[in-house]
Amino acid sequence: MKNKITLKELAKLLNVSVSTVSKALHDSPEISPKTAERVKELAKLHNYRPNPVAVNLKSSKSGTIGVIIPNISNTFFANVLLGIEARAQKSGLQVITYISNEKLEREQQIAEMLTSGFVDGVLIAISEETQRKKEYDHLFNLVDYDIPVVLYDRINIDLAVDKIGVDDEQSLEIATRLLQTKGIKKIGVASSIHHLGVGKLRITGYRNALKNEEDFYIANSSKPDTLREKTQQLLVEDKVEAVLCTDFVSTMMVYRLAYENKISIPRDLKVIGFLNADVARFLTPSISYVEQFPEEIGEEAVDLLVNRIENRIAGKQPINKTINTKLIHLESTDF
Repeated sequence: MKNKITLKELAKLLNVSVSTVSKALHDSPEISPKTAERVKELAKLHNYRPNPVAVNLKSSKSGTIGVIIPNISNTFFANVLLGIEARAQKSGLQVITYISNEKLEREQQIAEMLTSGFVDGVLIAISEETQRKKEYDHLFNLVDYDIPVVLYDRINIDLAVDKIGVDDEQSLEIATRLLQTKGIKKIGVASSIHHLGVGKLRITGYRNALKNEEDFYIANSSKPDTLREKTQQLLVEDKVEAVLCTDFVSTMMVYRLAYENKISIPRDLKVIGFLNADVARFLTPSISYVEQFPEEIGEEAVDLLVNRIENRIAGKQPINKTINTKLIHLESTDF
């Protein structure tokens, strides 16, 4: 049976965001008492109720959780999944894994399936297209159905659920300052994920450490050919002394173009990247990298979700958990 009114419809009537309505109905301190009262009065007037599936979810459990991964070819997410599987097994849970392939429509389809009540909770890293288009109604629908949700890694959206990620901004700020202490002045950043939340945070961290705005050098594009052109300029024309790479693609691009232009790493160019330890250690020279502890992210994401499913933290405000990264120095930052 369909609700007489949905969260989205309430939000439209009140001229506020779906997030504001959801938070008001869940007594979030972020919402002013006046706004909360308006929301609750209208909800009562229209006989708003959470979707009926919620009743079943609260009264019975399937012993299964759903996991949405944006890109399985990314070793980071593959390792997060390892952590999820290991902790879920210890918790006596089965895992159903879905891959959105960075597509909004596929993510919406998966979310719709998950509202049918056959999972006890959902772990999700939102897709690239979802972030770019800022279309989050399907995620609010999961919350509307009272399905416990935990966001992992890609967590910078205004959704009142538990979240776990790493200190993206601080990680590259620390890396930049470390290079500066070694006498490196001309430091650039390369990114193929500059449009995603984690990419923006990493670039912000780099920028925070710069002494002057004119010291800002960037090569950024999600299109390989454009990223190649900009990285070529960064290395050959700008002649930076070091490059911080926010992701695997940009790291590999810097390495390839350094080789093609006979730029010696680490003699002429220092490089720090975001990539898997197994890849970083076996390249020549090996690449210094930011360790994100993906398996730990997966394990702790499951812990957060289990606590919600078991009502161990029911009624409490959403938890935002941050795992500290670690800069691992290999040959590409030899001094």
